[in-house]
This record gives sequence, structure tokens and C-alpha cells, in this order.
Amino acid sequence: MLQIISVKNLTKKYDDEFLAIKNLNLDINQGEIIALLGPNGAGKTTLISTICGLSSITSGSINVNGFDVIKDYRKTREIIGLVPQELALEPFEKVINSVKFSRRLFGKKDDNNYLDQLLDKLQLHDKKNNIIKSLSGGMKRRVMIAKALSHNPKILFLDEPTAGVDVELRKDMWNIIKELKEDGVTIILTTHYIEEAEMIADRIGIINHGELLLIEEKKKLIKRMSVKTLKVLLKKPIKEVPNSLKKYNLKLNVDGNSFLYNYKTGSEKTGITSLLSEMNNIGINLYDIQTEETSLEDIFVKIIKD
Repeated sequence: MLQIISVKNLTKKYDDEFLAIKNLNLDINQGEIIALLGPNGAGKTTLISTICGLSSITSGSINVNGFDVIKDYRKTREIIGLVPQELALEPFEKVINSVKFSRRLFGKKDDNNYLDQLLDKLQLHDKKNNIIKSLSGGMKRRVMIAKALSHNPKILFLDEPTAGVDVELRKDMWNIIKELKEDGVTIILTTHYIEEAEMIADRIGIINHGELLLIEEKKKLIKRMSVKTLKVLLKKPIKEVPNSLKKYNLKLNVDGNSFLYNYKTGSEKTGITSLLSEMNNIGINLYDIQTEETSLEDIFVKIIKD
């Protein structure tokens, strides 16, 4: 795949000597969706700011579409769209005028056909002559995306795009992001909603204390780190795990009427068949089995803790 962003040995230190980014390396491919996860203060917004040329670099380099973000600032900035966390909109301006103004900032001539299509895709076309103050929070967030896309960028950064948006609108936003990907736009988003990353991202990056702890394809990450838990409910409670079953590292509940067995989802042999067979041999009977699988949120929490 064609690489569109390359971050090499990036360090960002503020005047108070605080290291916000520590020797970070990241390559992003054209047309993919990357979700950057991390707790508050992890360095996600700082990373976005340096790639977009809004924050200086202490050391290292960033290339966007083959151009250096410092030496070729204008060339890199014109192919980037940014939707910041905070809503920064002129409350008494019409939607269409606000979007046109953003396009003109990049030296682009008016293209009413493109802007109409953009507003239609974002479900804003019937609101284009409304003043921004009259819109809901979710609609204002859509206006921010329209402004960021007004100059036809190849790359879109979304910093907490669904913050403060209700569940229904959040799902609409996910569909919008998927459609943008289909149009060839590379999307990098930060989010606190783990299910958001699980739903739409191609790759997951986890940042903490300014360091990139992990960057991996979502499906491979979940398969590699996912653990399934088998809950076996017993017909009769037992006081302790029999010696013959201790090799399975079972966790007996307090009442003794069920136990948990963990196994890797990617393993050829899960051990379940032999466990149930040995239970039958020693006269422990079950009446139900339940399974649960590790979510991306569980994986995220584990990585941050470790």
C-alpha cells in the first residue's frame, strides 16, 4: 500500500521540559482508517497537531505525501483536513458561508456542486442556509467535518469526532467515516469510545505517556490477544477443584456451583473437549455452558496497565 504519512523518531518537548511525545515512529497508508486510543494526556492531540503543522517539532521528522511538514508546510497543509475536539464556529454565520470560507482559506475557488454534494453526504443540505447557532450539537459537529473537507483533502484528522454526540448520531458519524474511506480519504481519529474504534478502524494505535505502545491491524490484534472464557454451571456444587482438573487453572466461584475456564481463541486445541471428558469421568455433571470473549476494550485496558 502507498504510504501517505511517515513519522520518524518524533519528540515534542514543551518549554517546561515536559515530554509530550517520546521518540515516536508511525507510518500510515493511503486510504486506511487508524484509531488512536489512549487515556487523557497520553499525547494523541499533540501528535495530530505536529503532523498538521500546528505545533513545532523538537526533534525527528514528519512527511506527508512525500513533503516535509516544516519545509513544505503549505503543500502538506493543503491535503490535510482537521476536525478539532472543540467546536470552533461563528454562531451567527450561515452553514454554507462558513464552509465556503474554509475552502477559500486554502486558495480554492468556489465549487458549489462539490459543496452541495458534501453537505448532502453529511445530511446538512437542508440546513445550509441556517445560522450555526440554531443547530444541534451533532449538526455542529457535522459542520466542522464539512469545513475540514471543503478543500478536497486527501487526509482527514478527527479528534474525538463523536464527543458529546448521542448514540444515534454517533452511528451516523461512523457511516459518514466509512463513506469517506470509500472515496479514498485517509482517516486518523482519536476516540475514548473503544467500540467506535472496533467498529470502523482498520488499524489500532495505542498511545500512553507520549509513547506508541502498539500499532496493529484490528483483526490481528483481537485474534492475538483475545481470550475466551468458558463458564461451566454444575448440577451439584463442589467445595474445591479436583486434583485431576487443576491443570486447567479453573476458577471456582464462591458458591461452588460454577467455574471459569480461559482459553486462547486462536489455538488449535482449546482443551475444552478433554476438560469436559475428565469432568464426566470423575462424576462432575454440568447443566449449562456460557462463553464470553475478550473485547477490544479489555485488550486496551490490559495494554495500558501492563
